[in-house]
Amino acid sequence: MSTSTPDQFATPPGLTPELMQWIRTQSAAGVPLPSLLHSMRTAGWAEHLARRALVLPEVGDLPHPFDALNPQSEAQQSAHDGHLPGPDLQTAPCCMDAGDREVHVLMNMRHPRVVVFGNLLSDEECDAIIAAASPRMQRSLTVDNQSGGEALNDDRTSNGMFFQRGELALISRIEARIARLLNWPIENGEGLQVLHYRPGAEYKPHYDYFAPNEPGTPTILKRGGQRVGTLVMYLNEPTRGGGTTFPDVGLEIVPRRGNAVFFSYDRPDPATKTLHGGAPVLEGEKWIATKWLREREFK
Repeated sequence: MSTSTPDQFATPPGLTPELMQWIRTQSAAGVPLPSLLHSMRTAGWAEHLARRALVLPEVGDLPHPFDALNPQSEAQQSAHDGHLPGPDLQTAPCCMDAGDREVHVLMNMRHPRVVVFGNLLSDEECDAIIAAASPRMQRSLTVDNQSGGEALNDDRTSNGMFFQRGELALISRIEARIARLLNWPIENGEGLQVLHYRPGAEYKPHYDYFAPNEPGTPTILKRGGQRVGTLVMYLNEPTRGGGTTFPDVGLEIVPRRGNAVFFSYDRPDPATKTLHGGAPVLEGEKWIATKWLREREFK
């Protein structure tokens, strides 16, 4: 992320030199505009003053909250094209062409933006992912917002591992399918994470975006910007429990082998209603694979 010149951060009327210095420092550290705007509003700055300080248009004029101050290649910019990752459902299709597979659209919710897919993975692909991941499973970690690294979290009681992007032919094929289905570049995706939940294991409700005000967030964002979408793929079916829950809207997705749930978030804010969790497994076990999508190329 490029830094702005001092002239761009000249103090506008109604603002303070200290605030402009803070904005300059945060921008140089890689914090995106939506996070800065959220922080200023939380601190009590009026919307119009915050936007003036960040050299943003008035509300309603900004094409996309993640575009400004994020120089990208022409290919990446066209991938955004003013929208978030997600399937094209304007014609209300029952099925979608994902390149090498026909995927079913089972549910489409607008706020929060949640889409449930059927037939995204074959039974053979589900088995192959589990088999490849099993020898590498360890206690799951979560992103540490304080340091920007990873840490154990009592809210997450699963085992997990990450495949590097394109690590196996199987992974490459699935990543290409996801990219086509969700209209988002392969390189903007994190590596595929596989998680295993035994009876009693769960992941308590949380957000997938990185909290703007945490000290470790600038470090995390340097690898590809904010997360803007999540795809959870079900690799098997627990006998009871283990659903994906959205507490803010009273929604629970039942795990069905080969199906997936996708949701996106246009800003790192609870207003997106993307609070979600993995309900406790009551009987049997649950295997899932998760793909997180970033604003830019994930490195």
